[in-house]
Amino acid sequence: MLSALRSSTLAIGLTLLTLPAYAFDTTARAAYVMDQKTGTVLLSKEADQPLPPASMSKLMTLYVAFEALRDGRLTLNETLPVSEHAMSYGGSTMFLNTQDRPTVEDLLRGIIVLSGNDACVVIAEALSPDGTEAGFARYMTQRGKQIGMDNSNFANSNGWPAAGHMMSVHDLAVLANRLISDFPEYYPLFAEEEFEFDGRAPSNKRNRNPLLNLGIGADGLKTGHTQEAGYGLVGSAKQGDRRVIFVLTGLDSTGTRAEEAEAVVNWSFRNFVERTVANADEPIAEAKVWMGAQKTVGLVPQEDLTLLFPVLNDKDIDAEVVYDGPVNAPIRKGQQVAELVIKPEGLPEIRRPLVAAQDVPLGGFVVRMMTVGGIVMKDFINNPLESM
Repeated sequence: MLSALRSSTLAIGLTLLTLPAYAFDTTARAAYVMDQKTGTVLLSKEADQPLPPASMSKLMTLYVAFEALRDGRLTLNETLPVSEHAMSYGGSTMFLNTQDRPTVEDLLRGIIVLSGNDACVVIAEALSPDGTEAGFARYMTQRGKQIGMDNSNFANSNGWPAAGHMMSVHDLAVLANRLISDFPEYYPLFAEEEFEFDGRAPSNKRNRNPLLNLGIGADGLKTGHTQEAGYGLVGSAKQGDRRVIFVLTGLDSTGTRAEEAEAVVNWSFRNFVERTVANADEPIAEAKVWMGAQKTVGLVPQEDLTLLFPVLNDKDIDAEVVYDGPVNAPIRKGQQVAELVIKPEGLPEIRRPLVAAQDVPLGGFVVRMMTVGGIVMKDFINNPLESM
């Protein structure tokens, strides 16, 4: 019963500098920018709204293909057949035909560099549970939800306009982060600027990512464009030990896409700095304990807590610790018992888990009886008639 009580304003000796009330001024229909190392969200605009993703959804096909390579269900030098259905797509293609048997490695480059719609279908039909692109799309939707993409639904493997084919920019950022983190051995493919497949597509051999050769650390990931979706880009850039992941969609031209993407990267690196605000071995607060050998337990972050803050700051903000308490003993060291909540002005709140700094065993008989007795006495004082 007492464990249902909520403590949301536990004072702690931690003062944090607020992020700015302003955000990057983008004309994109939806946008999402995050710092990968700290998880700090720098920009969020219509982030969870499902929208047509165009070719940016090819990233999910690539993720599934990389999983198959990791699991041994595909190999890079394996060749795959090309179906009539794969040939039926227009737009950006590798100009495959049914006499071809491209290698998986060529198909991956065909998707990443050339944005090949046909290459996506070849991969899809090879990995589909039922051998069809539609079956692969259903698998993509299911797998996406398993890795945290709650606002994505796939109707095909390549982002060709289709009813119900939707992704949010937040989901695209989640996917980009997983591609970078889960498959570092394949991520360098996204920085390749040119790929010639059998000399067939001289006009379609260059990567459409406008940031790759600008010297700003950009090394991925995927552009997209349809009339309905507008122009979009899932991008990432690394400078020093910081990496920024960003998604822009719904822009009106390739030029605007290039300008806004470059501006987002520069803004993200120039206007924020890292600061360690809590150390994993230093308690920042205490939580009350129920029936424990100790009355309180120290709270520490699971690891050193480093966040991004603006270069210029003009006011402070106090962090809060939120937990359901008192916390029932016994408590194990490292057990999550609370959250640190930081509410940056103008940006989504930041929540980080706090864990017990030490073991707290269950109190002895005397401790338990005194605790129960105190509750009974308090109840009698507050409600004397009801207790008679």
